[in-house]
This record gives sequence, C-alpha cells and structure tokens, in this order.
Amino acid sequence: MGTLQRRITALSGIGAFTMLFGWSQPSAAQQARFPQPSPSAKLTQTVGITDITISYSRPGVKGREVWGKLVPFDQLWRTGANMATSIEFTDEVKVEGQKVPAGKYALFTIPNKTEWTVILNKNWNQGGTAAYKQEEDVVRVKVKPVALSEMHEWLRFDIDELTDNSATLALYWEKLKVPVKIEVDTKELTLSKARAAVSWIPPMQFANYCLQNNTNLDEAMKMIDVSLAIQETYRNTVVKARLSEKKGASAKAETLKLYEKAVALGKAQKEAPFDLADVEKSLAELKAKK
Repeated sequence: MGTLQRRITALSGIGAFTMLFGWSQPSAAQQARFPQPSPSAKLTQTVGITDITISYSRPGVKGREVWGKLVPFDQLWRTGANMATSIEFTDEVKVEGQKVPAGKYALFTIPNKTEWTVILNKNWNQGGTAAYKQEEDVVRVKVKPVALSEMHEWLRFDIDELTDNSATLALYWEKLKVPVKIEVDTKELTLSKARAAVSWIPPMQFANYCLQNNTNLDEAMKMIDVSLAIQETYRNTVVKARLSEKKGASAKAETLKLYEKAVALGKAQKEAPFDLADVEKSLAELKAKK
C-alpha cells in the first residue's frame, strides 16, 4: 500500500477526506437540483382586490389510466402529487356559495364519475392524506366534472371566467376538467379597506386643537363630524360632546346624548380611558343644570 493510500485509510469519514484534498461541502444554495417526476407549480390570480394562490405538484399521465385507477374513485385525494395542494385567500370568499374566511387551506377532493367533493381543510401543511382529519374541514362542496376532447398530459390549475367579483378555479388533467366557482364581494371589500386606510385621528386632532384654544369652533365641529364618519371612537365622541357644550343650553339635549355615548364607549374598552372620570363628572354636572 502506498503512502497516499495509507493516509486515506487512516482518515475516517467524508469530512477527513475533504480536509486532505482541500475540498469543502457545497452550501445549500450550491447543491445540485434534479428534475422531479411531479414538478411543483404555483398560480396566483387577483379577483377584484383579493389574491388567490394555489401551490401544488403536477403529476403526468405517462400512459397510465388516471380516473378510477391511478386516482381511485370515492377516495380522498391530495389533488396533485407530493404534499397536499394548498389554496390561500387574502380575503373572505365564497366557494360554490359557501363562505370561507381569509387564510390558507389544504385542497382535497374525492373524485367520482359524476360528482366530485371539494374540501378545504385547515391543516394546509400536509404530506398527502395521512394527517387529514375531517373535523378540520372548513367547507365541503359538490361540483360536476366536465369531459374534454383534448388531452392534458400534466395536471394543472387555471383560472377561467374571471370577473371583478368571481372566477372559476379549474383543475385540468387527462381528458377532464373540474370547475369550482369562487366569489368575492369586491365592492364592499374595496370600500371597507378604503375606509380603514383613512384615519379618524387627524380631523379629531384639528377639532381638539380648536376646542382647547377656543377658536374656529364651527370649523372644528365640521372636522369632528368627518372624524366620526370615518370611525366612531371614545376620543372623538368626547371632543364633539365638549364642542357641543360650548353652544350652551340650546344644545343641552344633544350634548347629554354625546356625553352618555362617550361614557358607554369608554366603559366598553378593555382599559378605561385616563379621562373617563372627568367625562362622567361633566355628564353629571350637565344633568344637574336646570
């Protein structure tokens, strides 16, 4: 045995071998990749202002009989290959008319010759169907498969019939299409998100500044109404109550209502506002006035 061979024999493991020759293990980013029998895919589609994302693996037909054989009828299917297919919604949607909250779900199906069951399950990070629990289902709906004349070698998901308020999520594989209707209340979502993006605080701050400095009170009242229209809170209700009180006896009934509402809002908070006692005192004093 030569000197080099004896040295290699004396060293154990790949690490020692690589030290001898000055080689290093490749980093994760440098590791080789190999083609997968069922490559992964992702589809994202915006419907109105709602994003729908499907992540899945794409098995091929590869000369096999798919429906009823490779994919048995009347049995739970991961609806793809490898990990269970997942679907994510950024807002609440309706799937075949049934409400589904915003979130990420596993997409399972139970294929049948005449009708498929489509299932959204809370446990989206599942390998196949082994960890599936029916009690974690969010929704189950029935859909009709559609026979196709053209061949689709690789399973794929697509978005058909897209509008501002709806879309059809369609599974295509072999000579079959399975459509699932998804609806979104785009108008209400758009308005509610726009309202949330507009803060009630700046107009309230403007009105409160005027109140504290006893200036521009008519303009302050307009601004506090803007604040309340965006969002009614304890703070802007107190400011309006104090502005109303400055109008005197003519506005006493309105001022009382505002103070009472402010107190109710303050008491409903998890932590009492620092000035709630002062507001309650103002309410009591106003009630005592003749």
